Amino acid sequence: MVDTNLQYTEQNIQVLKGLEPVRLRPGMYIGDTDIKGFHHLFNEVIDNAIDEAMAGFCTEITVTLHPDDVLSVADNGRGIPVGIHPQEGRPTVEVVMTMLHAGGKFGSGGYKVSGGLHGVGVSCVNALSEFLEVDVYRDGHHYRQRYVRGVPVTGVDVVGPSQVIGTTVTFKPDHEIFGKNLHFHAETITGRLRELAYLNKSVKIVFNNAVTGESETFHYTGGVVAFVEKLNQLKDPLHKPLYAFKERDDIQVEVSLQYNDGYQEILFAYANNIHTLDGGTHVSGFRTALTRVLNAYARKNTLLKEKDPNFTGDDVREGLTVVLSVKLPNPQFESQTKVKLRNAEIDGIVNSVVGEALADFLEENPAAGRKVVEKALTAARARAAARKAIELERKSVLESSTNLPGKLADCHSKDPRECELFLVEGDSAGGSAKKARNSKFQAVLPLRGVVLNVERARLDKILNNNEIADMIRAIGSGISTVNVNGNGDDTGDTFNLDKLRYDRIIIMTDADVDGAHIRTLLLTLFFRYMTPLIEHSHVYIAQPPLFGVRHGKVIKYAMDEQELEEIMQDMPKRGIQVMRYKGLGEMDADELAETAMDPATRRLVRIELEDAVKADEIFTVLMGDSVQPRREFISRYAKEVSNLDV
Repeated sequence: MVDTNLQYTEQNIQVLKGLEPVRLRPGMYIGDTDIKGFHHLFNEVIDNAIDEAMAGFCTEITVTLHPDDVLSVADNGRGIPVGIHPQEGRPTVEVVMTMLHAGGKFGSGGYKVSGGLHGVGVSCVNALSEFLEVDVYRDGHHYRQRYVRGVPVTGVDVVGPSQVIGTTVTFKPDHEIFGKNLHFHAETITGRLRELAYLNKSVKIVFNNAVTGESETFHYTGGVVAFVEKLNQLKDPLHKPLYAFKERDDIQVEVSLQYNDGYQEILFAYANNIHTLDGGTHVSGFRTALTRVLNAYARKNTLLKEKDPNFTGDDVREGLTVVLSVKLPNPQFESQTKVKLRNAEIDGIVNSVVGEALADFLEENPAAGRKVVEKALTAARARAAARKAIELERKSVLESSTNLPGKLADCHSKDPRECELFLVEGDSAGGSAKKARNSKFQAVLPLRGVVLNVERARLDKILNNNEIADMIRAIGSGISTVNVNGNGDDTGDTFNLDKLRYDRIIIMTDADVDGAHIRTLLLTLFFRYMTPLIEHSHVYIAQPPLFGVRHGKVIKYAMDEQELEEIMQDMPKRGIQVMRYKGLGEMDADELAETAMDPATRRLVRIELEDAVKADEIFTVLMGDSVQPRREFISRYAKEVSNLDV
């Protein structure tokens, strides 16, 4: 039946003007209105300042985090033009700030290379901000204009004279768009500033945290080589870093790489300073060159025998740390949030540049070349020894939805968007969790014993570990043989986010030292081999309480001794019973459901990858082979521990 009341006429056609589309559908422009979209506003503004640096007109950028989530980005570039725009008849700075697809990055000569593209970025920030002020310093004057939710509320006023040049953008994200519970994270901001300083060695970037009074300066004259050395500082490198820089057809390729004695690949890939989390054609070109050149070098020097098969991509990337940066005039990204580069021509150019540089490096450094090939040979032998088990595991992970672990108590729903999986420490806690769960959408997988430390193990050993194999089968998305930031371009990489069986993977362990250790081991696994689960906000930690306070039929829960004290002060002293939960297994099903599993009453912490460089360093310190860095880390942060179970 057709509802005749639903007529389709000229009146149904809505025309959105100015910045209205951005406020109506913000996710189309910034990805989402959660914490990532919140920080994406900062990325758009800082990208414009960095574009001035890439154009050769900016040497210093200052970012200031003010109270109440107000952020400002100041650069000493040319300053946005303020004169009347010839087509629009309005001040040019107002055109840039209030019109989509208005900017100097469309081949008009303003920028040769840029990361802030399409003229969408800063106008979107304006549209999604409670207020935004732009201060322009140029032509001997200081100009200012203020906007409220994208609408100018002042003209471009002359504030006074100026002896400097540049632009400062100050804004506050709009709580009507993002809600009132989102805030800027200093760690996320400094992580981005750090990598920008590595990628643009001529620029000094200062971060001032006006909330805490702290300040930090980022300036690395060593550029991407210093970046690689930073990433490998807690590992044992096999050789000095390789560095190459070439420009071909107006496309710049810059790369630094260094092998270490570890097992993971760490790859950071950028296009016009944009961190391409999902890689793209520059990454595929690099990997093709790496595998091709190392096979040719090993054959030429008889390090690979005639009967030996060629190295695979997995073999030659074990223990490799790479920073790859390309800069090109007309980048094509997969989406407005720019997570994957699509320019087809980049693949061949990067392949050629990296191939030539790597071949020269190996010929000029035969000792390093031998170490790299020997490492690849060891990796190849280890993989060959467990090849059958690995392939069976990958097949079961990627192709079978019925080959699930026997100890998995799965949920009834088959819609991944509403399902969640609890990874629970021990069979006893697993039994309680199975009774406490809502079986419609909650699954429980008990984990026996201590999970394997993947930081110290090769992939073949990891895949042959029963507990890890069970988790991989249950989660369904497979694992990534490529580590941090830039996966998805290798045919040997089995990770597929579309195969994910649960929207939320929830780690639920005891609130003690052993539970914390298991959480760290699981997070190491996800960070090293299932990074997209963290990047796309699928990993959580349950927060079961440490104490329960009962008075009659009323029971309140406390996460720590401070909360316990606050609860005790609010309750009558007589008849109070205080329970300390040493483990999840001590809680009955109702208590566990209320505190850790029921979406209406539980507490969850979502795991966010705010600073990938810092995260890599911390996992290396805590779970790696070196004892001294771990001892220093514990000594440094011991005073910040809020819960210590002894």
